[in-house]
Amino acid sequence: MTREEKATVIEDLTTQLAENSTIYLADISGLDALNTSDLRRACFKANVKLAVVKNTLLAKAMEASDKEFGELPEVLKGNTSLMFAEVGNAPAKLIKNFRKKADKPLLKGAFVEEAIYIGDENLDTLVSIKSKEEMIGEIIGLLQSPAKNVISGLKSGGSKLSGILKTLSEKE
Repeated sequence: MTREEKATVIEDLTTQLAENSTIYLADISGLDALNTSDLRRACFKANVKLAVVKNTLLAKAMEASDKEFGELPEVLKGNTSLMFAEVGNAPAKLIKNFRKKADKPLLKGAFVEEAIYIGDENLDTLVSIKSKEEMIGEIIGLLQSPAKNVISGLKSGGSKLSGILKTLSEKE
């Protein structure tokens, strides 16, 4: 690979790192062609971009990026696959589900909305992260609950009050 090609790859990686807020680093070495193909298919269905990258080029792209990746460049040893997603927990769920069939991929590290996770032991933590849409739904549900109680109380109280007034008016 020539210097110009390397510079282009680094520039492309830097752009991808800047555009995505969810970045996972995984090790898929040792997967045979069939399992690798299945993993790529699963990534496509889950709207996760999967790319195999050279560690040195990715490290240079991380340095050139505006984001602070902390200890992530230190895990760039061996084979590294880069996973980009819109939803913070999508790659973690994909990795966990795929591991039911195979031993890999192993999570090396993740960058999710400014938070950095290092090591495969954080996979369960990453799976439990809620997406932005899930959080908004929970907040709306929590906000609606008291309002629904007040409205139902007013409705039931109103019908009781109107019943009492009707009874009193009929007595006279």
